[in-house]
Amino acid sequence: MKGTGNSSRCIKVLSRALFEHEGGEAPQFDRRRRAETISALVSDDFSELWNLATSHHVILRTFPRLQRSLGSEGSNRVQWMEQAVAKEQARVDHALSFLAPICQTLGKAGDVVVMKSLDHWPDLGSDLDLYTNADSGEVVAIMRERFQSKVAERSWGDRLAHKWNFIVPGLPELVEVHVARLGQTGEQIAITQSLIARSSVADFGFHSFKVPAPEHRMIISTLQRMYRHFYIRLCDIADNARLVESAAVDYAYLKSLASSAGLWDGLATFLVIVSGYIGAYRGTGLDLPELVTAAARFGEERVRFKRNFLRIPIFPQAACLYASEWKRLLLSGELQNTLRLSLLPGLATAAALELKLTGSDKGIW
Repeated sequence: MKGTGNSSRCIKVLSRALFEHEGGEAPQFDRRRRAETISALVSDDFSELWNLATSHHVILRTFPRLQRSLGSEGSNRVQWMEQAVAKEQARVDHALSFLAPICQTLGKAGDVVVMKSLDHWPDLGSDLDLYTNADSGEVVAIMRERFQSKVAERSWGDRLAHKWNFIVPGLPELVEVHVARLGQTGEQIAITQSLIARSSVADFGFHSFKVPAPEHRMIISTLQRMYRHFYIRLCDIADNARLVESAAVDYAYLKSLASSAGLWDGLATFLVIVSGYIGAYRGTGLDLPELVTAAARFGEERVRFKRNFLRIPIFPQAACLYASEWKRLLLSGELQNTLRLSLLPGLATAAALELKLTGSDKGIW
């Protein structure tokens, strides 16, 4: 995993804190190596550490561990860590206090599932993502009338994906509601048909929310990372590793569901990348079944740490995955969804051009 400068050093510190502890107490060599790395951090690095932990959604899973390592080294940064953890915990608690009544109220119009945001628990995403089968007009009306929210400006991608972002007074995070469709262009309906049916209620702090089944969580994560953003965060690695190690994944069903959506190759590749990255820190990867490893197109050797994230190569790797998804939708007779997905290259090109000209692709992507 290549990278340079403070960011590269900090991502290694976070990765060690996140993965070397899993499965029991880390060996003495690993504890010493982590302490040496932390003690080598200069003052400016702690700001970068906070920024990276925030963007990778791992503050509450790494900072307490780093804090203990810093304490054993007699570092004066222990209090800084304590304050950072307290600040993030307050953000999470505040967000959930809004999310609970929003889900409860929207639930009167249709089924509501919280996806992605709570996968990082005890951390939380930067926005609050919901999926619902309710009518979009009812969703907008409820959010406006009951929560005095405003609809954020919708990009071309938002309209294709059939999603709305709401600005709720008093809530720093956006509430992003996906209505009846998933995917960057709203091309995915095969996985939504069972998303509600296989969801379950789980507790998060003092609140309970309906969340997707493990198989759907993996597919949604893959769809976001391998088919839209083309980069992976530490939280994605930790989240999916936790699912694999929970022994709660039905791999036969996972393959069937992902294949129906044209996403199986991308999902298998994603899991092999996750396993390889973790193996670099633990010494051994995840115990993935052969049906996963045999379907993977490439592994962590193709991933590079660049611009603060673990980047997936777009050509030819990601482009081939896109082609596989497009072909599957076409062969399944989903002509409308195939047409939607066909708009993705043009949308991505327009977004890249807009980003270069204005510094932002928000109105497009």
